[in-house]
Amino acid sequence: MDVVGRRAFGGLLLAGLLSFSLAAWGQAARPGSANLTIHVRNVGPGGLVRLGLYDEASYPDDKSKPIAFADVPAVEGETVIVLRNVRPGTYAIEAYQDVNGNDKMDTSWLGLPLEPYGFSRDAEPFLSKPSFSRVRFTLHAGEQSQILHLQNRDSK
Repeated sequence: MDVVGRRAFGGLLLAGLLSFSLAAWGQAARPGSANLTIHVRNVGPGGLVRLGLYDEASYPDDKSKPIAFADVPAVEGETVIVLRNVRPGTYAIEAYQDVNGNDKMDTSWLGLPLEPYGFSRDAEPFLSKPSFSRVRFTLHAGEQSQILHLQNRDSK
């Protein structure tokens, strides 16, 4: 193979690898399921953004397991999280920024959150977390996104 042929082959190989990588990175939802992209805004520096997706049955219980979850390094300003291949349904999102990385939401002696937190539909709590009816949204098959803003960022 001459120099021109090797360059052409190398270019084709590189293009093929690049397209395969991009396809895997932007993986479409399986038929009948959803990919949910969550834009968590008002994120401060450091720690992890911990996010859970809950159905109505599991939402009221703080000890329940979410339908889907992600723990990702916080990106100051906005952290984007993608939950892939989720069954369509009605859900709520709870998120918080674990600033000190101790795997829990820090609270005051009164039980008030000391770390930034947020809910779907930007619902604000009053003495307890918002009811499911205030945070719920319907997830349809295909690609969908939600935006939530962390609250309480200035309390640290």
